[in-house]
Amino acid sequence: KFLQGAGVQVDLAVNGLEATTKAVSGDYDLVLMDIQMPLMDGYQATKILKKKGVRAPILALTAHALSEEKDRCESAGCDGHLTKPIDRKTLLENVAYYSGRMDA
Repeated sequence: KFLQGAGVQVDLAVNGLEATTKAVSGDYDLVLMDIQMPLMDGYQATKILKKKGVRAPILALTAHALSEEKDRCESAGCDGHLTKPIDRKTLLENVAYYSGRMDA
């Protein structure tokens, strides 16, 4: 809702498998990757996307704020890490930064 309210075009996936399929076949400026998803978690999905050559930045969304979690996300290939619950301003600033659109 935050992104759509800001005029960002959003495409949703209901699980990690669908996320990888969409990201590989689509042309996205940014992938927001929930780390805890059914069928395939965000770590696995991110590794697959990187192996398949997806160049869009991947921003991890997780409920865990520990530094170990951030390190694990980066090791999987994520370009950034946000902790849930996330506020609107932080989300929009990060989406703008990682998508290369500082005016978002």
